[in-house]
Amino acid sequence: QVQLVESVGGSVQTGGSLKLSCTASTYTGPYCMGWFRQSPGKEREGVALIVSDGSTSYADSVKGRFTISKDNNKNTLFLQMDSLKPEDTAMYYCAAAIKCHLDYGLITSFQELKTGWWGQGTQVTVSS
Repeated sequence: QVQLVESVGGSVQTGGSLKLSCTASTYTGPYCMGWFRQSPGKEREGVALIVSDGSTSYADSVKGRFTISKDNNKNTLFLQMDSLKPEDTAMYYCAAAIKCHLDYGLITSFQELKTGWWGQGTQVTVSS
């Protein structure tokens, strides 16, 4: 069992930046970890993920604006969000899973990540 606790999100204006963190109850080195988001009336969607060797992948909607990273020494996952847009407004969730296979494609990797453990979510609001 892995427990995940996200930092408090926040509110920013369009073009602003926020950095989310997610602290795990165990050493994060071997795990696949990532971020999802969900806005009202929409399905939860994958945003970014990072696998055990440090390889990363992003949804097209955030590519070039968001950066996922993790500090295994601190058991913490990060999501740096820059050039934020109103459509980035959502509840953001971190997740961890035993393994994700990036070579199977991003959609499959996000499906694998969904089968693992979840944080409680943190709200990000971007105003225009």
